[in-house]
Amino acid sequence: MTDSTQVRKADHIRICLEEDVQFHHNRAGFERYRFEHCCLPELDCTDIDLSTSFLGKSLGAPILISSMTGGTAQAQQINFRLAEVAQTHRLAMGVGSQRVALEKPEVAATFAVRQKAPDALLFANIGAVQLNYGYGVEECRKVVDLLEADALILHLNPLQECIQPQGDTNFKGLLGKIEQVCHQLPVPVIAKEVGNGISVKMVQRLRDLGVQVIDVAGAGGTSWAKVEAARSPNQLLRNLGQTFGDWGIPTADCLAAIAHYDPEIPLIASGGLRNGLDGAKAIALGADLVGYAQPFLKAASESPEALAEWVELLLLELRTVLFCTGNANFQQLQRANCLHKF
Repeated sequence: MTDSTQVRKADHIRICLEEDVQFHHNRAGFERYRFEHCCLPELDCTDIDLSTSFLGKSLGAPILISSMTGGTAQAQQINFRLAEVAQTHRLAMGVGSQRVALEKPEVAATFAVRQKAPDALLFANIGAVQLNYGYGVEECRKVVDLLEADALILHLNPLQECIQPQGDTNFKGLLGKIEQVCHQLPVPVIAKEVGNGISVKMVQRLRDLGVQVIDVAGAGGTSWAKVEAARSPNQLLRNLGQTFGDWGIPTADCLAAIAHYDPEIPLIASGGLRNGLDGAKAIALGADLVGYAQPFLKAASESPEALAEWVELLLLELRTVLFCTGNANFQQLQRANCLHKF
């Protein structure tokens, strides 16, 4: 590996913050749902309980700071700010792909968020396709140990790899290798897309392999096809990225289908969630955690104060949904049948 990996990490942050790389036509799908308003909640808003538990850890709210970055000085600052918020509010947090930390150990400190979040639910992260490029169970153990993580994300990004210059596009035979990781790793494995969604058919196969958690990471938020197109020096790949810029299964559609197939699957909703109303809709559709990336990245890049303000707003939005639907907690919300598609 060369410094190009770090350059790519820096490019990703810059592009996501400065350029228009969002889905335009294929939305996350939450706009198709409305909550039934309760004009008399019979609740004291201050008594509403946002807390939950996931993978055996108590959380102050069902919020995941989704996997974003690492490997550069800017990424370290962002990760540390996010980790402090995760610790303060008892949120879950993932980090960006740790491949760079394995191949360039001097940047491992940019992922060392456990020191800032000793009690948080933390997810390590590596690309599943790397299991076809020399990685195995041992490397997966290393990234878990580096983060002192509670679970490992294996991210699935075939479209991104197609558009990334020199992308790793050999996905053949990965199912058996993922199964080996699931059976030999001492922590749960989370299968996560990166913004194009996971179908019920793939959930069935992944669960059969031993994957414990699904993060749908559906279409509707940041398009990694557009991100890679924006940084590519190759006009052919730039054109390819624009063609597939809105490719994928909308997040809400993923959630509804998977929850209908098996409501007991531990399920994370991410991809295009932009506020607490989106998050509450995702929970009502069956999600256990709701993941946000771009809003956290934007706020954390600005200042600790901006980040604190955004989290405060997010929590207040979630609380307001519960209050105005007459539910004291998210367990009641999921049983209330108060979210309607139109």
